[in-house]
Parts: sequence; structure tokens; C-alpha cells
Amino acid sequence: MNTNSRSDSYAKAGVDITAGYRAVELMKKHIARTTQGLPESNIGNFGGAFPLDVAGMKRPVLVSGTDGVGTKLRLAFLLDKHDTVGIDCVAMCVNDVICCGAKPLFFLDYIACGKNVPERIAQIVAGVAEGCVQSGCALIGGETAEMPGFYPEDEYDLAGFSVGIADAENMIDPKTMRPGDAIIALPSSGVHSNGFSLVRKVFDVENRDINTPMECLGGKSLGETLLTPTRIYVKSVLELMKVVSVRALSHITGGGFYENIPRAIPDGLCARIDKSAVRVLPIFDLIAREGDIPQRDMFNTFNMGVGMSAVVPGDAADKAVSILQKCGVDAYFLGEIETGEEKIRIL
Repeated sequence: MNTNSRSDSYAKAGVDITAGYRAVELMKKHIARTTQGLPESNIGNFGGAFPLDVAGMKRPVLVSGTDGVGTKLRLAFLLDKHDTVGIDCVAMCVNDVICCGAKPLFFLDYIACGKNVPERIAQIVAGVAEGCVQSGCALIGGETAEMPGFYPEDEYDLAGFSVGIADAENMIDPKTMRPGDAIIALPSSGVHSNGFSLVRKVFDVENRDINTPMECLGGKSLGETLLTPTRIYVKSVLELMKVVSVRALSHITGGGFYENIPRAIPDGLCARIDKSAVRVLPIFDLIAREGDIPQRDMFNTFNMGVGMSAVVPGDAADKAVSILQKCGVDAYFLGEIETGEEKIRIL
């Protein structure tokens, strides 16, 4: 750790340089879980290096994705629990990258805070590292910015980005979609990391007890349920792609079914979703009931229990479900592709 660099003048302005060094030291054990044999000197350098292996690829393509955690962070502040939101941050990026059929290679994070509390920063990075482990990518760098007067001392923002790789010939191409193709649901772990401005309004989380267990949530508290980290689908989808021709993937984030599924549907085709097949999680029933939210708005805001959908040939649907279930994803049949101009119909 650097013990020579210290500015009393900067500290009086609210920025503790030495806290940054301490935070990096605390991060190292978490980052080491993800580095896949990369040199430790990568940590704290001016840039993050990653060796690119393109052996066997005819036309390598890099695919990138960037996102943040959004106002779900308010739950982390209220519960003083900071070791899961990093998983959300990674998930929001790598789940997008895999929708192109690209394997995530590495991730970088950005944390902006009012006060650099090294132990808290290390907890955040521990979550980021866990997300990287779950998705099989390396955490090769990041930035922690202490910004007093801009953020309150006990608050922070968290964002990041991931880069993946695919062979152009093997990238997922929705243009191969045909009527009769099956739509498969990959269940979510909960609300994931979208729609929290509405969630916080419905439950008035700032002025409500969110720590008491609730029977309708299976004995979990509202806070614990809402803070459940976003599910990462990378490894299960990569296994699926080895065996089945995946024609489209949709990461169901903000905008729910109505915005995200049509993004992967070519003109002239329509995703017909069987509403009765959707295994709606209890938290969404609670949101709809307490917020008096119409069903269409629910499907247009939240994932409703489906974090990702996959389109596969109709005759491969059973095989796709079986492969995903072997990977620990309790996948199920959600609907079918048909001709039409609506892009999506939920019936």
C-alpha cells in the first residue's frame, strides 16, 4: 500500500487519498477470485489488460455492454447491505452481452461515493467479483471516485461494463426465426434491477418496516426479497448454444415483456406469450396489489418472474428445457412464434 501519498489540504476538502489505497488492498482478495491467472500487477494499474485468445475463430467479434444498478441501491443503503448490488451490476451487463451469443471476457466497475469507506467499498467489490465468477469473466479494473458535496456521505452509485467475444458465424441471429419456433422462459430470481422507482413508491420503503418476515413472501422480509441479486444466465446459455440452435435471446429488464421481447423479433413475426404459463413470483403479486397496478403495466415494467426468454426451433424445445434444467435453470415453455405485425401478444 502506498504510504507516501497524502494531502492534508485535499483531506480537508473531504477526499481521503489513503482511504482509496486501503480500499484497493481490501479488494484484492475478491478480485483474485476472477482473474483466471492474470498477473496481480493488473490491479491498481492505469489500464486493465486481458489476453485475447481467438484460436479457432474465423471472424472474432467483440461485444460490449454497460449498465448500472439504478435506484435499487436505495435498498442497499436502507439495509446497510452492500455485498450483493455488485452482482446486479455485472448481471445487467453480461446478460445483455450473452443475448448476442458472446461469451463475456472481462468487466470493469465504477463506484462514485460521498465518502470512501474502505470496508464498504470492499463489500461492493466483493459482489462485483461474485458476479464475475458466476459469469466466468475477469474483473480487470475499475474506478472509485470520492465526491464529497456531490453524493451524501453514506451513498454511492455503481455502474460498469463488460466486453465479450463471439465468432461472427456463431452469433445469435433473429433473422433465422420462423413461425412455429418455441419461446422458452428462464426464470428470474425476483425483481432483478429494474422498476425500482415504482417499487419504492408502491412500498414507501423509506418510511416502512422492510425487515419483518412476510408470509406471502415465503417468510422472507420485503427488504431481503427486493435486494435479491439479479440472476446471471451466461453459463447456462453457453451450454444451451452448444447443443441447440438459439435463434433469439431477450434479457427482460426495464420495460418488461412488451419492450424487451420485441427487440429480438424480426418484422412480420410475433411472439405469442401464454399468460397462464408465466410463473409469476409472489413479489409481483404483492406489488400489483399494494400499488393497484393494472396487469398490462406490470408486464410492461417488470420481468414478472421471467428474467430471460429464448427462441429455439419448435422441435428442439424439449431438449432446450432439459439442458437448461440440468444447468440449474428451471426453464419452461412460454409461447410460440407466429406470423403477425404486433411483435408481441400476451394472451
